[in-house]
Amino acid sequence: MEGLMDDDQFKILPEGCVSTILSFTSPQDACKSSLVSTIFQSAADSDIVWERFLPTDYQDIVSKSNVPFKFSSKKELFLQLCNSLLIDGGRKSFRIEKSSGKKSFILSARDLHITWSNEPQYWHWASLPESRFSEVAVLRTMCWLEIVGKIETQMLSPNTKYGAYLILKISERSYGLDSMPSEISVEVGNNQGSTTTAYLRLAQEHARKQQMERLFYGNRTERLKSRVAEGDGRVASEREDGWLEIELGEFFSGENDEEVKMSLMEVKGHHLKGGLIIEGIEVRPKH
Repeated sequence: MEGLMDDDQFKILPEGCVSTILSFTSPQDACKSSLVSTIFQSAADSDIVWERFLPTDYQDIVSKSNVPFKFSSKKELFLQLCNSLLIDGGRKSFRIEKSSGKKSFILSARDLHITWSNEPQYWHWASLPESRFSEVAVLRTMCWLEIVGKIETQMLSPNTKYGAYLILKISERSYGLDSMPSEISVEVGNNQGSTTTAYLRLAQEHARKQQMERLFYGNRTERLKSRVAEGDGRVASEREDGWLEIELGEFFSGENDEEVKMSLMEVKGHHLKGGLIIEGIEVRPKH
């Protein structure tokens, strides 16, 4: 970087001074700087640097962990928090971005409001080996779909643009999920957020199911699917962890504490649907 002192000039500075300088960069830059020289390496590994990169409430977060935490340095703690950590009795997952130190959360299905999720004729709770949580919500059959998650902005990194994503799977025996659009929205505080549409679409559909939908819903199904192809409605995309996600919307986490409400609803179709598996809603920094 232009204007920085060379290694000989840094030798005259106390290591603590170099550490303080590095603490005003980023985790990614600090790791890169450790390759410059032994002075930088020692300074970049110091607790002074990594204390600043850790969330200000990291002690509270660690205290909520489901498992005991052991670490010998703040850098080691930072790297451990880059992996998903179950907190709040396993109802949330927490991690920080390795490059920036910004916070992400996943609210489990048990931490969401899912209408009639405790009525066994409509939903049931199951354990899946591929889920990070002990339970996921599985839709049996119903015509009313309403999923809402809430989080306070004070839990998140300040002055950061976030995206909210519904994490889901669609079983092979699903039906009726993408016949009608669902309304999705993100609202912050008292500000009414914009509402758009999403389609709970399977990556592949059997011809028999397509014929059944055409039989029940006629040309309406084909018209809706053509709208998806034209971009009028979001669809699920694959995640690295093997699940699917649909972006519900985005918001800015400012300095003030406000409630963020994230939702997906399909309450107007009045047709039966089933086979939807909900793991949770992720709130993560958006780049």
